[in-house]
Parts: sequence; C-alpha cells; structure tokens
Amino acid sequence: MSRNTKSRRSPLTAWLCTLDAEQLHRVLSARPDAGAAPEPRALGELADRLQRPASVAPAVRRLPLPCLQVSEALAALGETASRSELAALLGAPVPQLDDTLAVLADHALVWPDGDGRLHQAAALRQAWPAPLGLEPPLADLLAGQTSEDLRGMLSALGLKAGATRQQRVAALLEQYGSAEWIAGVVAKAPAATRDLLERRARTKPVESRSRILFGSPSPEVPAAARWAVARGLLVQDRHGFGPARMPAEVALALRGADWHAPFDPVPPLPVLARVSAADVGRETASAAGDFGGHAAAVLAECAARPLTVLKSGGVGARELARVGKAVRCDEPTVRLVLETAQGAGLVTREGDRVLVTGAYDSWAEQEPAVQVAQLVGAWWQLPLTPTQSRDEDDKVLPALARTRSCDGCVQARRGLLAALGCLPPGHGVAEAADLGPLIGWHHPFAEQQPQDARPFAAVIHEASLLGILARGALSPLGAALDNLAELTDHARQLLPPAVHGVRIGSDLTAVATGAPSARLTALLDSLADREARGTASVWRFTADSLRRAFDAGHDAPAIEADLAAIAGGPLPQALTYLITDTARRHGRVRVASAACVIHGLEPALLAEIAAHRKLAGLGLRQLAPTVLIGKASVTQTLAALRANGYAPVAETADGAVRIERTAPQRATPVPRPRARAGRPGTPTPPDLRSLASKLVRAPAELPLPDPDRGIPYDTDTEEIFGESAKHLSMADVRQLAHAVHTGEAVTIEYVDGSGALTVRSLSALELDPPYLNAWCHLRSDTRVFALSRIRAVMPT
Repeated sequence: MSRNTKSRRSPLTAWLCTLDAEQLHRVLSARPDAGAAPEPRALGELADRLQRPASVAPAVRRLPLPCLQVSEALAALGETASRSELAALLGAPVPQLDDTLAVLADHALVWPDGDGRLHQAAALRQAWPAPLGLEPPLADLLAGQTSEDLRGMLSALGLKAGATRQQRVAALLEQYGSAEWIAGVVAKAPAATRDLLERRARTKPVESRSRILFGSPSPEVPAAARWAVARGLLVQDRHGFGPARMPAEVALALRGADWHAPFDPVPPLPVLARVSAADVGRETASAAGDFGGHAAAVLAECAARPLTVLKSGGVGARELARVGKAVRCDEPTVRLVLETAQGAGLVTREGDRVLVTGAYDSWAEQEPAVQVAQLVGAWWQLPLTPTQSRDEDDKVLPALARTRSCDGCVQARRGLLAALGCLPPGHGVAEAADLGPLIGWHHPFAEQQPQDARPFAAVIHEASLLGILARGALSPLGAALDNLAELTDHARQLLPPAVHGVRIGSDLTAVATGAPSARLTALLDSLADREARGTASVWRFTADSLRRAFDAGHDAPAIEADLAAIAGGPLPQALTYLITDTARRHGRVRVASAACVIHGLEPALLAEIAAHRKLAGLGLRQLAPTVLIGKASVTQTLAALRANGYAPVAETADGAVRIERTAPQRATPVPRPRARAGRPGTPTPPDLRSLASKLVRAPAELPLPDPDRGIPYDTDTEEIFGESAKHLSMADVRQLAHAVHTGEAVTIEYVDGSGALTVRSLSALELDPPYLNAWCHLRSDTRVFALSRIRAVMPT
C-alpha cells in the first residue's frame, strides 16, 4: 500500500489495522451493531459504521461511570491528548487509567494512534457541549480572529508578534500552554477583572443564542471583561455575537493545580454480609412462589371480572385497589402482575376493558415454575418500570397505560443486574437499598422514578418481589434472565410442583398446602368460597357456595365423587349432610320467563290448545291443568288463537278483561298560522273539546316498551338509550331521547373516569352510540359521555 493511501486513512482505521484477530473480535463483540468481522481491506467501512452517531449512542449507554468521566475529560482536552495529560486532569495514575481506556478501546470509542496520543469518536466528543464546564480550547476560539486581533493580543501581553497569522497563533498557544504563565498574567489584572475570571472559571457556561434585529450586533464588551479580552484570557467573537468565551486552558489554570476532573474508577462498596447458596435459594423460592400465587389470583380475577379502563387510558387507582382487595395483595404487586402479564401476552385492552387472552388459558394450566418464569422473563424485556405509580408532578399514573418507552428504566434493570453480578461470591448487600449507588455507577443513564425515596427503590423492590434479588444477592433466576429455557429450568428446581389434592376437614374447609393446580382451583372455586391464599390455600363450603354449584349444573353424586377424588378418601359427615340438604332444597321453587300466560276453567280445552300443531310456534308449555305459558307476545298469541277458531280474551295486569276498542283514525289537524303583528286577524283559540276527547281516550299509563312482548319503543333513540344506558329508568330514557330530538337542555348524574359521581348540565345533544356528544356547561366545552356511565336524567 502506498504512502499516500496510508495518509488518507482515518485514525480509527489505522488503529483497527494494528489489531490482531482476538482484539478485533473483542471490538465486534462489544459493538454487535458493527456486524461480522470484515476483510482487512474493508476496515475503513467498519470504522465508518463504528463512528456513526446511531451506532455510538447504544454503546455509550452500556458504559459504566468511569468510562463516561474519561470521555468527558478527553473532550475537554481537545481532539487528541496524551495519557499523561489525561491522567493529570483526572488526578489518577496512568496504570489505574489503563483499565478504563481498555474498556473504551474494546467499544472502539477511544483508541491510541501511532504516537500514543488518544483519539475519541467524533459523535462521543460532540455529546459534551461544555465538557467539565469548560469552553473550547484556545486554538478553536482563535480560529475566528483576524490577524490584526492576534497582533493586538500579543502586544497587550508584551510579546513579539510574528509576521504571519500562523506565527501569531503559535506564539499565543505556546504561552497559554503554561498554567503558571496564565496565573501570572491574571495576577496583574484589575480586581474586577480578576473576580470575573475566577467566577467564570468555576461556573458552567450558559449557551446563548444571539439574534440580529435591524442591523449588526454591537461588539460592546463589559468594562470588567475588556482587559481580559484584549489579552486573550477571554475571546470575543469578532462580530460581537454572544458573550466573551474563556479558553479551556485559562479555566483550568484558574481552577488550580489541585483541581481534578471527577474520576471514580472503583465502584462504591456497600456493607456486605455473608450468604450461602442455600439461603439464597430458599428466599428465591419463597418470593417467586408468593409472586406466582398473586399472579394467578390477579389474572383469575381479571378473567372473572374484566378490568375497567379509564377514558384517558390505563387501569386507574380505584380499579387497582378493587383487585388488590379481592385477591389480598398490595397495589405494587397488582401493577407488577398486570404489566408483566401484558408483556407476556396474557392480558390485553379491548375497548374500555382489560381482558385475558387465549394464551392465559394455557398459562393457567402450566406448573407454577413455568408460570413464574414466563412473567419474570417478560419483566426483563419491559420498556418501563411496571410499579411506577406517580409522575414528576406527583400525579397518580394508571397501570397498563404504555404511553412511552423509557430507556432509562431499561438501564436501571441492567444496572441492577450488573451491580449484583459484581458482588464477591458468597456475599450479598446487608441492606438492599444500598444497591442504588452501585446501579448508578454501572449504568449512569439509568432513570430513577419520581416516587423513589432512595435511589432506584422501585426497581430494587420489583427484583425482590420476583425473586431476582434474594438475601441481598443475585438469585439463580436473576442469573438466567437472558435465557428463558434456563430460567424455566432454575424455576423448576426452586419451586415445587402444583398440588392436586386437599385435606377436607369436618369444619367444612378444604386446605391445599402449596400452589393448587388449575383443575383443583377451578373445582374448589366452583364449590366453595376462597378464604386464604399463599403458602396454604383455604376454601370453605357453605350452603350458598353449593347452591351456586347446583345452579351451574352440578348434581350431588358428582360433587361428592369429585371431592372424594381430590381428598383421597371419604368425605366428612358434616360435608355430606350439607351437600344432601342443599340438593334437597334446591329447585323446590322454580322461576320461569314467559311472554304471556293462558289460563281457563276447562283442563281439556287447555290440553287441546297445548297439543294443537298450528299453535306450536307460540312455544306453549303446560304448568298446570288450567295454566299454559308461551314465549310469544300477548298480541301474537291472541291473533294465533283466533285464527284457529278459539275465542280468547285479554286481561289487564289486575285480572280484569281488557276492552279492545279501535279508535277511529283521523288526519292530524294543521294549526292555522297566527296573525302577524301589524296586520288584522286574531289567534286561533285552542279546540278544548278535541283536547278533552284525546285526554279521555289516552290510557292511564303508557305501557313500558318490551320488544319480547310486542310493545315497541316510541323511537329508535329510546331503543338505543334503553339498550346502552342500563342504569336509567324508562322515564329517564324518554326524557333524554326527547332532549336529543328537540335540542332542549338536561341535567344528568354521571360517573366520570375516576369513578366519582358528578352532576352535569348539557345542551346541544348529539347521539353517537355508545356515546353522547354535548356541550358541558360545567367545563364550558364540548365533551363526550359514555351512555353506560349516565345514572339519572333531570330537567334543567
């Protein structure tokens, strides 16, 4: 390869060419985004990929704190720096610095050139707009100065100015390379200027954005800064944009020789305690078993009673509290179960509810170890912190909202695992809260939650609930998070299998010691009331619980056989008596639905009607010799009986014969227009006789709509309200429908998204099933109201 070709190589390409196969493999392993190992002639393309900002950012997020501190110090020193310059700035010996530089080199973020000077990826260097609170070096600031400006600086300093611009720049850089010389120049400055320089040297520069309004900006410099600007201690843009900037060399010289950039090569060491593998295993099994039991209970509750979703999205605090009370666990555990279940595909949002999916049925049939492993694996992949309950404004957050992905939350979990992984073998932290500083050291980009009283308290608590953190150490489950098959194997070794039998006592209780199987849970839940969960699950048999089982189609012999099978022996006499007595009393009173009732005094005639073939469509059933019930409406039944030669009469609700009169049909009279103002004529008086006649003919009560009995709704709007607004009476339904048709205002009682009952005055109603759009006078805005949440309607 020619010398010209070598000179065109980038510093990173030249460094990659010096690596052997093993070193290049380390770089590619640390940066999986780089792809496979390239051919030697393609190292230039590899260098380009490694320096792209989109490739650098993920690598930087995986670095520990010392690597970021070294990167910031290098950015402050300029494009290149020697190891000794970097060590002097950090106040660390070179050997101690080598381990951090080796990690950065493995990620192809910092590398040495042939002369031993350190180079940094441009994307990483540009990530620090003001590294260490320093402005750019003097060489960068002098790039915008004219040759005459440079001559003036040299003259003010009493230095000889060269003939060319390059000579003048070189002279200034040579002098400003000495911190002692800079301190001597500052010592001669006026007091106000010295105070300004000292203050500027130790404060972070504020980025300013100059705007040109009606002409060029004025190059005016504050009086205290003019002396420093004239000598290059502060450099003013020659066009006057922004404040004068202090070169990095000046700021470092004024900070003093004893000032060093922060550098923490050793992680903070918490108080440790010796723990055995057996102790860690026992606590892991206990925590994972408890979480598996809570997860099964929460998801079973969701399967039985789907969760209601807030209008703004997510499951609100009220619904979470209801579930927690039902299954007897706290809110963080309910949040953790729901979020991990959603991540595992066991629950999903459908409309305004959260429902379990088909995958839940197969999950519920699995052993507890498989169930826990699936949820723990989902936790490791979540893009958020599932137990986060409050935002930065201390407002309560709903669960399952999934508004955004949080990379800082992912980094917090990675940092926790890295912190636990660096603990000495056979040791754990004495206090789990002491892991917070370690997490921040391993992953500086980790994000804490607003609710955290101590650093990273939320993610530490989640790891404890899941059994990943046990006795202050990393559990076998935590060590296998990246491999679901290995995670499941460890869970099987730690958690006992599901129990398939119970002990049934004479006190009418069934006790399962351990995690009950899905079949056992389903059977006992259908026959008894659950009283306790956890290490032991307890059910109690009562007359009401057995009555529910009989209602669901069970019979006494089948119940006794099923219970004897899971009990492994004969049932207690008290339970046998309870089953027999409940079965004897069950069904003694029956309730049937009927659209109409046919009764008479002649059993033979009723039997003939029940057996009539042409009346089979009425769905008649004989309850007694003189009583028939049918599924057709009264109107349809009367018409069918009369069409087949019978002469039935209809009865009213109180048993009286209903008189059927057909009112004569007349055209609706059109009212005459009233006389206009200023013209002859008088208004037409109302026809009182006609009005009185209508009132006499009108029924005493309007029949309530009943489609099954052939009584229709007055309008389609009433029918929509009647089907969607289940909490409203028929009078409220008609009043609300009337308001929609006429545009009149109404007042409603409404349950808002948080579950509170509010009173709203509405106008300009517009029906959009299953919602109602209206102008809300309380909010002075157009709002959308769910019909199912309306509780009452009143006139305004």
